[in-house]
Amino acid sequence: MSQESAAAPDRQPLDETAAASVRKYAADQRAKVDVLASVLEDIAENGYPSPESGVPWEVARDVHLARLADGEPRVA
Repeated sequence: MSQESAAAPDRQPLDETAAASVRKYAADQRAKVDVLASVLEDIAENGYPSPESGVPWEVARDVHLARLADGEPRVA
């Protein structure tokens, strides 16, 4: 990051904890985009996968809901 943007008068500096959280979120988002990009590149290279090799949406939903239920408690 450049020194100009850090010293800009129209910006409010973040404390170290907030800055670390923002950096972690950015890294998580970047990782998700990298996964999506690799899937799209694979489709471009090899074509669409056959429907028989996929996972029914009901199964994907149930797996995702089970993963959420096993996670840490969250505020609604």
